[in-house]
Amino acid sequence: MLRIAVPNKGSLSETAADMLAEAGYSGRRDAKDLHHIDPENGVEFFYLRPRDIATYVGSGALDVGITGRDLLLDARGRAREIEALGFGDSTFRFAAAPGRFQEVSDLDGVRVATAYPGLVDAYLDKLGVAVDLVPLDGAVESAVELGVADAVADVVSTGTTLRQAGLEVFGPVMLESEAVLIAGPSEADGAETLLRRLRGVMVARRYVLIDYDLPARLVDQAVALAPGIESPTISPLRDPEWVAVRVMSRRKTVNTVMDSLYALGARAILVTPIHAARL
Repeated sequence: MLRIAVPNKGSLSETAADMLAEAGYSGRRDAKDLHHIDPENGVEFFYLRPRDIATYVGSGALDVGITGRDLLLDARGRAREIEALGFGDSTFRFAAAPGRFQEVSDLDGVRVATAYPGLVDAYLDKLGVAVDLVPLDGAVESAVELGVADAVADVVSTGTTLRQAGLEVFGPVMLESEAVLIAGPSEADGAETLLRRLRGVMVARRYVLIDYDLPARLVDQAVALAPGIESPTISPLRDPEWVAVRVMSRRKTVNTVMDSLYALGARAILVTPIHAARL
């Protein structure tokens, strides 16, 4: 039975649970439950702190898990990323009082507070910058005001929290993070099926099906506007001068594609959501 670690709370928890449900797995009914077995799919879920997931998976205690890339790298263990899951985007940046520092090299010899000491230490070590790390368990934006650090290194989504604390980001982006599927040091039965299902969910979220009728003489031009994943399906209609076309198109640009197809001469243009997919 495949053992899967899932965030039990935090920004990744709800979306991860929704994604697994869309992939056909059953989940816990009570948010307080820390363990759930899905016998029909041969999986066992363990609901854990996102920060601990990489440790459990890296040790081999669990087979795979969903966590943030930042947390995976901070753990500095044996777990490895096998797929980015397309949600929970954030960046990892340095911040300090406005004008205090300009470049990361300016941090040499000062105190830097962070909830990700492993990640920050590895990054600065590559740059040859030596700092006095101040490990904190969250809410690092207060560290400068309270005098325990000269700068902070933290996850930045919109930057609002840092600005409210009177801080501004500086230097390059340390890391682009998002939710990722991770695996342990050894291959596990069922992991490939899970990966294939999650990829199918991501396709279903990003794409829709477009069906439309079109004069046959315009097919090449229509295909140039909406080429699909591999190639559109072209079917004959009763009128030999017309064809029916079915194609996958990116959800975020579908209305622009529909406008272009209509302007070309397509009619009866219909869009259908994709529930699941395997490519």
